[in-house]
Amino acid sequence: MTNSNQLTREISSVIYPKAVLIAYVSEDEKKHFLEMRAIDKKGNMGEGRPVTLEFMNDLVRNYSEVHDGTPCGMLPSNLLYCDTRKGSERYVWYNPPQRRMMYFVESLKIENAEYNVPGVIYESKEGGGMNVYAFKGEVPTPETKLYAAPFFNVTSANVCMGNPKIESPRQPTFGTFLEYLEKRFWLTEFSHLGGGRNPTKSNLVLVTKAARDKPFNLNELIPLNNLKLKDLLI
Repeated sequence: MTNSNQLTREISSVIYPKAVLIAYVSEDEKKHFLEMRAIDKKGNMGEGRPVTLEFMNDLVRNYSEVHDGTPCGMLPSNLLYCDTRKGSERYVWYNPPQRRMMYFVESLKIENAEYNVPGVIYESKEGGGMNVYAFKGEVPTPETKLYAAPFFNVTSANVCMGNPKIESPRQPTFGTFLEYLEKRFWLTEFSHLGGGRNPTKSNLVLVTKAARDKPFNLNELIPLNNLKLKDLLI
């Protein structure tokens, strides 16, 4: 089930009507009846068939199972903010410093391997966009300063999302939903400098390579205009 604006964007070839639902109502508007008629290739409607309550329940249930991506359940301890309202979805969460498997295009001459990374704060926005920030320490507080994420594919915190083949979770919990969003970032090949410049004080290629066998050098992080975590939690 798709809204008209989304349908307009997605149509890339001619489509044809397949069936039509017709609603009837009595003159006193106390009785209602719904029928479905198939449409043939010539555009002619076939014989009407009553739409039962069981049919509608199955339709709604199947749609919900496939398309309902609103997470539910227990809130993970690393989730800092969430807005689940349709059209306003936004999530802010963090990972402490850790080792991450990272993938790079061949031209960067960086081996695909695990690397040490600083603490990362993610901001997922309605429409699928994502911002990422770095922070110092293990667990951020509202006063924690934010730094430019020391990764390729990021421009002023905004991530250039690739197209990793990751299936979105059905009926996700908050935990599986955040994990899915993280995979969209980490399983994308790192390929270019966002904005054409290093997000670190030194060359990002060298900074990344150095973090393979040593802790990430926090002195390489660049502050983001006095931005703090609390500025994202509004």
